[in-house]
Amino acid sequence: MGNKNNQNLSIIDRELKIEGSISSKGKLIIKGQVTGTIKGDVVIIAENGSVESSATEVTSITIGGKFQGELKASKELIILASGRCTGKVEYKDLIVENGGILNAEVLCRTSSKLPVGKELETLNSSSESKKGKQTEL
Repeated sequence: MGNKNNQNLSIIDRELKIEGSISSKGKLIIKGQVTGTIKGDVVIIAENGSVESSATEVTSITIGGKFQGELKASKELIILASGRCTGKVEYKDLIVENGGILNAEVLCRTSSKLPVGKELETLNSSSESKKGKQTEL
């Protein structure tokens, strides 16, 4: 027998309202309403879905509905054209489709190898060297 990809799939359907903590492995699709905390791998908030969360920690999240609260995505935050995200977000990669709304305090985590002080020093030294080479017309 070959290897099977048994990724878990969980769905919170349209008529379902959940208050509390959700912990999920695999993919979680939210079509209903969630109020509380979420920890998971891949979370998808469908167009009619909504989440109000004080602490959401995921690997990847796609928002087609509404998200309000604090969100940490260790890989990516994707906001679809029908999506709206407000609150405080932290992510590595961001994709916002035309029409999608991101109205939040934003912190982008990158894997930059240069410390912040070195980046500023490099920028300052390169701008100073350009000043000496300017020519007036």
